[in-house]
Amino acid sequence: MKQYDHIILGAGASGLLLAYRMSQDIYFDDKAILIIDQIKDKGNDRTWCYWEEGTGEWDDLLTKTWHKVYFGSDSFSKKITITPFSYKMIRSEKFYHKLWRSIDLKPNITFIEDSVKTFAEVDKRVKVVTNKSTYFGLKLLNSIPNKTVYETQQKYPVLQQHFMGWFIKTKTDCFDDSIASFMDFNIPQNGNTRFMYVLPIDKNKALFEYTLFSKDLLKHSEYEDAIKDYLKEKKIIDFEILEKENGAIPMTSFKFEELNSKSILNIGTAGGWTKASTGYTFNSTSKKTKKLVAFLKTENDLTQFSKRTKFWFYDLLFLDVLANNNAKGSIVFASMFKKVNAKTIFKFLDEESTLLQDLKIILSVSPKTFMQAIFKRIFKVHEFPFKLDSKTKSKLLNRIKK
Repeated sequence: MKQYDHIILGAGASGLLLAYRMSQDIYFDDKAILIIDQIKDKGNDRTWCYWEEGTGEWDDLLTKTWHKVYFGSDSFSKKITITPFSYKMIRSEKFYHKLWRSIDLKPNITFIEDSVKTFAEVDKRVKVVTNKSTYFGLKLLNSIPNKTVYETQQKYPVLQQHFMGWFIKTKTDCFDDSIASFMDFNIPQNGNTRFMYVLPIDKNKALFEYTLFSKDLLKHSEYEDAIKDYLKEKKIIDFEILEKENGAIPMTSFKFEELNSKSILNIGTAGGWTKASTGYTFNSTSKKTKKLVAFLKTENDLTQFSKRTKFWFYDLLFLDVLANNNAKGSIVFASMFKKVNAKTIFKFLDEESTLLQDLKIILSVSPKTFMQAIFKRIFKVHEFPFKLDSKTKSKLLNRIKK
């Protein structure tokens, strides 16, 4: 039975992007690579958005770019110019096609349409059992999430970024397509963090997406009713629905790296690559696959790839706050956008901010709320973002009490 050097499970964004980067690097030309997924042609099953300074790797695939965003809430609303950043949108069909064109040219990369049943590390290699066969490899890169692992644990909160979106077309020009509604909280919150996300593609086409950060999903009809109500409020009545999309993205600081082994690495959502505090995944995946390809060329032990940073701890605190005060999400975000420059927020969310910028973000939100979260994590759950000796711990405890 043939043994592969690398087996990639899942041909979504992370798995396919990793295979694409391997196909672009001559180092992997003599490596046998296997990709397994239930389906190859996924079409427009995803819409990805991300912010970026200047030109980027995927600009030839962009559906739309915005240089202004709108933030709206009861306490603060503003149209914000985000230059030198721009907010970019990609539809998945064009993205998948570009990547497959490169991958399909490589005779050393094989795609098999199949469903994965189990995988494990056995005798210094990996074994993958599918519905149709069994495969062996030296390294396994898995992008298929196992929800049970993080949803059944109690140590870290698990929220969902869940949404339904309608791509609509109006008969007349209704939209200002120079500005994207990043978060519009001017809708009923109903005890959760709920906002409308509006991306106008041109003057008469736009994506309206009803989004929640909460623990529980809604009935299908509740998402649709919310979109209908919002459109009615905006006096958008005569329209055609071109497409619909929906999804749920896990928001958790669960330690995904503990699921890795020397020969198995979880990637994408399965590896915790989704930004826990926002649900954004695309830009993180693009960056991490570059780093992973470089790592695979020099390192053997896959447990050494994923390293937690200060941003993991920030996300954990933010999720603690949202999990315990889910109805206050709009207040938290409004305070942040009111007091901090949007460019600083983007750098923070991209995990490229300085400590001073981090403090601006943290202090922009209710200090009491975050102090309570810090107290719980450091002194009750013993999650340390850095090492603390007993003397320093005592001083910090006294300051929090004051």
